[in-house]
Amino acid sequence: MNPLFRVVALDCPEPLTLADFYSKLSGLAVEPLGDFPPTDVTWIELVNEGQPTIAFQKVDSFVAPQWPEGPIPQQLHLDFDVADLDVGEEFVLSLGATKAEFQPGTTFRVYLDPVGHPFCLVLVT
Repeated sequence: MNPLFRVVALDCPEPLTLADFYSKLSGLAVEPLGDFPPTDVTWIELVNEGQPTIAFQKVDSFVAPQWPEGPIPQQLHLDFDVADLDVGEEFVLSLGATKAEFQPGTTFRVYLDPVGHPFCLVLVT
């Protein structure tokens, strides 16, 4: 048996806010709320039509991971392919990301989302 990979979930203090950030970054829509008031949302996903997606889970005591190392390790990060690192950087910074001080490579760049999760833009040619 091979279980089907479907979702990567990111802990965060405000699922709708972080879902909105990653929606703008990835171009994927945030799933409809239906009858749930925004204040009751503790889990929400991006819509990716049968493909793996990103979910956001509310954690009241959320503490941001530290990059590249520290007492609260990153544990995971997401990679997004781009054709131009400078254009990609301008885009993610306009969404509210910050560029990590430590940059270990030249074909990718590390950023922090609005609550501190590291993610990378990876140059593809």
